[in-house]
Parts: sequence; structure tokens; C-alpha cells
Amino acid sequence: MLEKLTNTFSDIMRSVSGKSKITEKNIEETVEQIKMALLEADVNLRVVRRFVNATIEEAKGEKVLRAVDPGQQFTKIIYDRIVKLLGDTKVDLQLKGPDTQSVILLLGLQGAGKTTAAHKLAARLAKNGRKPLLVACDLVRPAAMEQLKQLGDKIGIPVYLEDGAKDAVKVAKNAISYAKKNAIDTIIVDTAGRLQIDEAMMKELVDVKKAVDPVETILVADSMTGQNAVDIAKSFDEQLGLSGVILTKFDSDARGGAALSLKSITDKPILFIGTGEKTEDFEPFHPERIASRILGMGDIVSLVEKAQETVDIEEAKKLEQKMARNEFTLDDMLSQFENVGKMGNLSSLMEMIPGLAGQVDPSKLDMSGIAHQKAIIQSMTKKERANHLIIGPARRKRIAAGSGTSVAEVNKLIKQFEKTKLTMKKLSRNRGMQAKLMQQLGGMGGAGGMGGMGGLGDLSKLGDLAKLAGKFKGF
Repeated sequence: MLEKLTNTFSDIMRSVSGKSKITEKNIEETVEQIKMALLEADVNLRVVRRFVNATIEEAKGEKVLRAVDPGQQFTKIIYDRIVKLLGDTKVDLQLKGPDTQSVILLLGLQGAGKTTAAHKLAARLAKNGRKPLLVACDLVRPAAMEQLKQLGDKIGIPVYLEDGAKDAVKVAKNAISYAKKNAIDTIIVDTAGRLQIDEAMMKELVDVKKAVDPVETILVADSMTGQNAVDIAKSFDEQLGLSGVILTKFDSDARGGAALSLKSITDKPILFIGTGEKTEDFEPFHPERIASRILGMGDIVSLVEKAQETVDIEEAKKLEQKMARNEFTLDDMLSQFENVGKMGNLSSLMEMIPGLAGQVDPSKLDMSGIAHQKAIIQSMTKKERANHLIIGPARRKRIAAGSGTSVAEVNKLIKQFEKTKLTMKKLSRNRGMQAKLMQQLGGMGGAGGMGGMGGLGDLSKLGDLAKLAGKFKGF
């Protein structure tokens, strides 16, 4: 996500952060580069002008020009300004208590991804203890109701629909009554969109909103449309009064114009972003974490949260004990591959790692590598997974045939496994290395990237962590 912008900003930040002296000329040249990067990212011109003027004014102050580490001071100013563009802080849904109903009304143009976003939001709320109901009020798009029904069934969330219905307002009212009778506390209403804003669509949406009295009126917009998404948000807000925005297809957005312009132009927060096709590819929008990614500094906090969601604590403890006893097996390696797969696609994970963000072209990543390695292990017998030493030439040939790979790939996996096993054994016994790793992670604070840092000097820890991670290349 935001690859083009991240690559450009990463180069700019590297050239600035190492400078022992910052002059007014340095500042003007760097800000000009940033200005061009933002314009190329399709950021609103008014937003770019404000950003440039505010950055120059603050950066030319004495605290940067005369600072002990002016390069890092300047970097911090740029980071803070980007966070401000994105909305300052994370904004949560304003839902009522579970003893009453909260209605979330989703709006947007056709093709923006409302129906998909509705089911992703429902799944997240259910995971957090809410009892959601999906309501099919898109009576215009063919098969819209069937799509919502299938998505609801997939995640075990009830869907209210009326076959043959022609009045969206009536369906919405009936859904509210159904929710009250069935003790449902959150109603997510999926409404009809058009290819463009028109009077008929807006009138229907206004009537539906009056009928359901939502606590949240959320626009679902395609982030890849750039400034157009901002213009659409302004139009919907003027007639319906938005409370926030969900940006879909954020993982495919290389520029970032919509995300960087929305808050400044509409004053509406981005609440969630869609980061892939899977149900779980749906994240709360953290401005400070996205700013950190844009500057190529990664997002350790989000990475840790993803790991916490997929890794079983008890299993992790057992694995640690196995590592210490040198009992790590190919079955354990397979489990780790599967855990990584649950965390999301490899390119998005790499964006979160300091030192790698902006350095790797996702299009050049071999995403099939892990799939091949999993297939190789799955083609082994239980005895072979438990003891890789028994896998001789004949067995390797059989495993290659069974997994649709080559003997060379089987050999490579076994060699990687042996190296991984040795590294994990060393790490499990080296308390000093563990402490150093935790110190670097902990030093980045709780807000992601630079967001939770107490002192500007702590920026150097991002580089330290990258070096430390380099020691485990191939791990």
C-alpha cells in the first residue's frame, strides 16, 4: 500500500536524517521534493500548500537549525505534519451499550465495496463481543442481496432481506423491528449506490437515514480514486452528514491521495481501511502508524497486534520449550508458515518492518515460495517431519514428486530448516540477544513507529532494529 509515496519519502528521509547540519537551503530543497511527491500522489492542491507552508515555517525555527540532531528534528516535523493530515488520532465507532440498538448506515457509489465492507465490519464487531445484523437495502444492484447473504453465512452473521422488495425504507424499518425482537445490538445497513451521485439515490438515502436514525453514517470510498474520493465525500456529507469514512482497496493504492486529503478537506475521520480480499483484511485506521509506514519506518505495533491475533499463547510457550531442548520439527515449521499466512500477505507484513518498508518492490516478491514449502512438508510422512535426518535421496525424490516441486527445492527447504533450527536454539539460550531485541521493540513505544517515542534521539532505534533483524536473515 502507498508504495510509490513510501519509496519517495524513504529516499527523502534518508538524505535528511543523516545530516549533522541543516540550513534554510536544505529545508527549502527538501520541502520542494516533498511537495512534488504529494502532488504526484494526487493529494489535494490546497492540502499540499498548507503542508508545505507549515513545514517550512516550523523547520526554519531555531530548534531545528540549532538542534543537537537537526536531521532527526526535521524528520520529526515532517512525521507530525503527515499525522495531522491523516487525522491526528484513531477514531472509534460511537456505539451504544449492548442493551439497546446501534444502527450503522453505509453509503457509497456502486463499485466502492460497500457490501464487502459491511460483512468485514460485522465480523470485526462480532469478534469484539457485539451481536450484529446485516441488512440488505440495496434493491437496485442485481444480486446485491444474494451477495450479502452469502457473505453473512460465511462469517455466521444473520442477514435481514426481503425478496422482491422495492421500498428500501420499509425494509430498513422492518429490520429494526426484527433486531429488537431478536436482541440484536448492532444493525449494519447496506444501501444502494449508483455509478455517480444522482438525485434519486440521495433522496432514498435521506429517507432511509430518517427511518433508522443511525449512530454512524459512514461513506465507503475506493481509495484508488484519489481526489475523486474526497469530492464524493464532500457531496455525501453536504446532503447526509457523514460521521466517518471507510477506505477500501487500500492495499492496492500506491499513491495515497485520498487518505492524505480526506480529513483536511472534509473534516471527517477515516475509521477503517480495507487491506485485502479476506474477511480479516480490515483494519482500524491509525494515522500515526500509517505516517510511519509512509516515511519508510515500518509499523511494529500493528505487526505485533497481527501476531497476537493469530498466535496461540500456550502454543508459543510450548514452541519456546521445544526450541530450548532442540526439539523443533518440520511440523513446527509448517505451523509457523500457516501462522504467517493468517497474518496477511507478505508484502503488507514487510511494510511494517523498520528498514524494509519502501525498500522492497511487492511486485518482485515471490509469493509462491511459502506455498511451495508448505506443500513439501505436507508431502512428508509423520516420521519424516519428526526426524528430518531420515530423509535420504530416495525419500527426497518421492517428496518432490508428491509436492509438485523439485529435489533441489526439497534440499533447499531442509537446509533452511536446519539453519532455522540452529538459529532458534541459539536465540533461546542467548538471553542477551533476547533482551536486546525486546529493548529495541519496547523503545518504539505504544503508538507505532515514532508515535510513542519519548525523545527524538530514539529515532536511531529504528535503524538498530533493522540491523538486528538483518542478523536473522533467512530465519
